[in-house]
Amino acid sequence: MNQVLRTTIGMLAALAATSTFAASPVRGAGDLARSSDIPQRLPTPSLAANGLAGPTAADVGDADSFGRAVNWLGLAAESIELETDCMGVTGNCQLIAPSPAYTSFSFSDIAHITLPAKSAKSLLCYWFSPLLTISYNNPTATAVVAHLNYSPSVTVENSVLNDPTLIDPSTGVPFGGQLLTGLTSSEHREVPLPAGLALTERTRDSTVCIAGLVSQSALVNTWGLSNAQAKEFFKHKTTLRLNIDGSAQYVDSASLYFGLRVVGD
Repeated sequence: MNQVLRTTIGMLAALAATSTFAASPVRGAGDLARSSDIPQRLPTPSLAANGLAGPTAADVGDADSFGRAVNWLGLAAESIELETDCMGVTGNCQLIAPSPAYTSFSFSDIAHITLPAKSAKSLLCYWFSPLLTISYNNPTATAVVAHLNYSPSVTVENSVLNDPTLIDPSTGVPFGGQLLTGLTSSEHREVPLPAGLALTERTRDSTVCIAGLVSQSALVNTWGLSNAQAKEFFKHKTTLRLNIDGSAQYVDSASLYFGLRVVGD
């Protein structure tokens, strides 16, 4: 075994031992929120009422939107800064606790889109695009694993949800005009840092909805609305508010930019 290989194995072993004792990341609302984006395990009958024979949910997964054109419905974007000093920072800023403490952060309604009534027929879908610049630092004399985690969620406001007889299954109380849905776009980043190492990384990626940000079938099967209420939902104005929750450890600073583009059928 050559010296380079021995050194590599030793470093990995040290990092593995360190990560074993690392504190658990703080889970954000995006992790905990019930999500319209997770499709039901068993397909459900189509809610479409066009009177024509067509593919079922068992055939195509989402029969309500099958064959419809995609419409561009809007864009919202905003950034979050993690800093040791927020003085002079405009916008959303979270002070970072000294290492090795975890810093948790939670920002609500950092950006929003308000869609006019009848903007879509049965489905709102999203593209979520984070642009992250993260500076990690290990000031200690031992190897550590740095963490940065974030979870997006969206608060969906619609007057159909004002009905006091409609109960939010995630809270057990009436919706009060809004529901909170998680996105399948959370990230959990882990970076091994040898003693005394500091580094900065910049990443750019995107995710696309699975079942949708909100859909007729999810309103019925996930949120408990009737078929008639789910159809009525799309006939009303809808506001979408982006929330970000997360945590960081061994991070000196970070600039987290998030873009949310919405399309519908």
